Formats: sequence, structure tokens, C-alpha cells
Amino acid sequence: MTRFSSLPIREVIGDTIADGSVWPFSMGPVSQLLRDGLELSELTVLVGENGVGKSTIIEAIAIAYGLSPEGGSTHVRPSLRPTESPLHERIRLVRGLAHSRWGYFLRAETMHGLLTFLEQNPGADGPYHERSHGQAFTELLSTKLVHLSRRGGLLVLDEPEAGLSFLTQVKVANLLAELRDVGIQVLMATHSPILTAIPGARIVELDEDGFRTREWKNLMSVALYRRFLADPGYFGLD
Repeated sequence: MTRFSSLPIREVIGDTIADGSVWPFSMGPVSQLLRDGLELSELTVLVGENGVGKSTIIEAIAIAYGLSPEGGSTHVRPSLRPTESPLHERIRLVRGLAHSRWGYFLRAETMHGLLTFLEQNPGADGPYHERSHGQAFTELLSTKLVHLSRRGGLLVLDEPEAGLSFLTQVKVANLLAELRDVGIQVLMATHSPILTAIPGARIVELDEDGFRTREWKNLMSVALYRRFLADPGYFGLD
């Protein structure tokens, strides 16, 4: 724990007991989060199937940190319609001893609105919508965020692989490793074995029952991708 004392978030803990029969508290990983907490490292990756609670947990941590659920920095508020779960009201962030308050939240499902907001406000880096989704995403990550990385802080990403090619995912994985190495704490939810393979990442696999730390080679998603590439017919594609 001592070596993480300067991280923006050392740990996420449950602040109150919630009704386990009501969503999202009925999900195993959310229930475990409130009961046991979740320790974060310099780069923490949440993985698991759709619907197990990755995005719900990522979103709650981002909001509790002071970020908009629609994405952006601690000063950007493009949100038009609240849709977030109440989980952020039931957790508490254990912060490091000397941490930056700066943060940025990027999530695939609201990227279009965030890029529009950035284009329409002073200080925009460029016409993002003239680029493909993948190009706009990597440009935002590699210019705006790398430029701001001297501040330190927290970068939260929810399924950033959406719309990214294999090679672009590799590029993003390297960018995230670079940001981690210059003092940005990274918290990410993803389905991508490529992004999950960042060296030194703490990988937390979620399922219906809860979550546990895993090695990359033992992840279910990695096993499924290997099986598919070896024999697509196994999954009925013949």
C-alpha cells in the first residue's frame, strides 16, 4: 500500500450498505465492491462479459472523483441527460497523500458528444469530426492528454477499443503505458485482450459472482480469442 500513497486513488471502498435486491447493487461485483473495496494500482484494468458491472463501476468511480458521466475533464460538463446509476453515492475514494485533482474520462458511448463539445468551445485542438472515430480518439489521447500529463492525475476509460483497429489498439496500449510511466493513474474497462496486455497492469476480472485479480494469460477473453483464431468453426462460423 505504501508505494501507491501518491496515487490520485489508492482504494475504492463502500461507504454505506445498499439494498442487494435493487440494481446495480444486485450485481455480484458491485456487491463485492461495497463489501470488500477495490485497491487500484498505477494502471488497473477491469475485464469481463457484458452486463457484469464493469462500466457501472468505472462510471461511479469517475463521478466520485469529480468527472462528468458524459466524459471529459474535471472542468468539462457536456452532460445533457443524467443516466448514471446511484453507485457513486455509496462509495468513497481513498486518495493518496500527494495527489493531483486533475482527471479525464473517456467512454466509447459518449465520445461523439464529447468531441462535439470540444470543437464548439474555445481551446479546441482541432476539427475532430473530420477524422474517423479511431483517429479522433488517438489524437485526443496522444496530444491533449499527453500535453496535460505533466499535471499527474487520473485517466478513466470505458471500453476505448470501440472503433479501433488492431494496430490502433496496439498504439493506444503503448500510449497508456507511457501516460502511466509519467505519473498518470489509469483505470480502464475493456473487452480487448490487446489493451489488457499492457505490461504491469493490474487485471481484475468480473463475473456474475464478483471479481478477482487475474494474470493476462488466464483470462477467459484471452482463451476465447485463441480458440476462435485457431478454429472459427467451433463457434458456428462454418
